[in-house]
Amino acid sequence: MFSTVNTSASGLTAQRLRMDLIADNIANVNTTRTEDGLPYRRKLAIFRERNGSFVNKLSSKMENNNTGNGVEVAGIREDTKPFKTVYRPEHPDANEDGYLEMPNINITSEMVDMIDASRSYEANVTALNTTKRMALKALEIGRG
Repeated sequence: MFSTVNTSASGLTAQRLRMDLIADNIANVNTTRTEDGLPYRRKLAIFRERNGSFVNKLSSKMENNNTGNGVEVAGIREDTKPFKTVYRPEHPDANEDGYLEMPNINITSEMVDMIDASRSYEANVTALNTTKRMALKALEIGRG
């Protein structure tokens, strides 16, 4: 039962980080210059199975344990898609031809990702609450 709680907790943590990154992306949609002098680059969370080594998987299968170990953030990477260019000669960051490089962020896809992360978060909360209710019912049966 505790493995179920740990799996849900890892999912909650991962999806919260994902939502934080999406919020940062949306907040920086108009940031044309960062500390390195370039426009803001979209950031993405990379997830992987927790304890996903070959040895752990082999021992899990040998013990007929088909439950997962949860998820962890393997890293955060910047999206390598090219920046958007717009013609804004009056902007101080525009080049000599009047073109301005804008962040490689698409608000629509960010909102879709935010909805997806939010639903995944909700699913983990539901699984956690269901596990909690099952444990309480088991305790009630034991007392009865």
